[in-house]
Amino acid sequence: MAASVASALTGYTSGFSSDASGRSLTILGSLSQGNVLELLCYTYRCLQLTLSLFSSKCFIRCVCTHSAQASICDTPGAVLRARAKMSLFGTTSGFGSGGTSMFGSTTTDNHNPMKDIEVTSSPDDSIGCLSFSPPTLPGNFLIAGSWANDVRCWEVQDSGQTIPKAQQMHTGPVLDVCWSDDGSKVFTASCDKTAKMWDLNSNQAIQIAQHDAPVKTIHWIKAPNYSCVMTGSWDKTLKFWDTRSSNPMMVLQLPERCYCADVIYPMAVVATAERGLIVYQLENQPSEFRRIESPLKHQHRCVAIFKDKQNKPTGFALGSIEGRVAIHYINPPNPAKDNFTFKCHRSNGTNTSAPQDIYAVNGIAFHPVHGTLATVGSDGRFSFWDKDARTKLKTSEQLDQPISACCFNHNGNIFAYASSYDWSKACCFSYVPLSLNTTWSVGQKSWNRL
Repeated sequence: MAASVASALTGYTSGFSSDASGRSLTILGSLSQGNVLELLCYTYRCLQLTLSLFSSKCFIRCVCTHSAQASICDTPGAVLRARAKMSLFGTTSGFGSGGTSMFGSTTTDNHNPMKDIEVTSSPDDSIGCLSFSPPTLPGNFLIAGSWANDVRCWEVQDSGQTIPKAQQMHTGPVLDVCWSDDGSKVFTASCDKTAKMWDLNSNQAIQIAQHDAPVKTIHWIKAPNYSCVMTGSWDKTLKFWDTRSSNPMMVLQLPERCYCADVIYPMAVVATAERGLIVYQLENQPSEFRRIESPLKHQHRCVAIFKDKQNKPTGFALGSIEGRVAIHYINPPNPAKDNFTFKCHRSNGTNTSAPQDIYAVNGIAFHPVHGTLATVGSDGRFSFWDKDARTKLKTSEQLDQPISACCFNHNGNIFAYASSYDWSKACCFSYVPLSLNTTWSVGQKSWNRL
């Protein structure tokens, strides 16, 4: 099955084409990131996605010695560019190197301060979610969902080149994506209140789920005795779907709107509005395991489950809009000692003697081999952390736009991130090409985009 999917994707010479401006995403051969949504004169949007490859032998070494970042947007058509990064033991530092202007002088390029390589044919609006293909699928394929209502797939080759393969559409912004365990299908969740299943062999997508409000999260669950798709919505429900039926297998009520979730069998974690936090066990059939008092004092934004040395899920990292991450174990020997929170994505680090600009934590991803974690935020930076040693490994240079999403590939050799406008400055920076008075319904509120 995996081989046939890879063959089918290889057969797509270009599932979606770049426009005349050469819109593109990025990848690099070091520690990278990618996607930049750039607003030119507060009128034009552009964004870019970048990837970075680093040595799988020494993750910390790679984090400390190199990285990469997003690229430059210099035309209304959202042209995105990035440059190749240094090798592991190259002569230039992976962080902080400047760019060269068209006149030859050295300048600081905040669109791509670390010279990442672009992924071709990036979406036309902010990227909200990223996901790499599972290890059962030969090669590396990257999926991105955007506020342009589309889901795109790229092949990431060993050389670092990215090839656009295919594209599918929703009728509303795409908020989450995930893969099936065999890599044959991609599942997508949207503001159009539906979830879809995209069969990569046939390049066809069908609706598999329906909610009464936007679908915020979607995850594939592969259990010994069942397989299903889990969707979390702003309608305050968690639903489980057999993809062959239009009716849910099970519906669980949530105390509030679902804001973020993660699944590693046999555990699921769902974070809701009003700082709700629920852990579910998925063995036999999904059921609520425990409700946890949130360790954070502000709105939840992202959550990611981590594993122990036996490769079993043992806890989760929870990020909030207040520039803080909580590390929480489900059954710790010493809760007061083992569970902790730390500050991140703030203007002056941990210095509390001066006023701070505090930014939301938009995404958390754990390295699949080393267990270290990456966080990305509205400050336009990504950071790498060792939760066991409770230390920061490295922080990137700052981009001109927030970093909205990130992910590692299945063996941790590639790190991808999306730098896009994330509405952290409300609607005053948005651009609506079709209308000057468009109202988007967001949860129970409406925002006029002018």
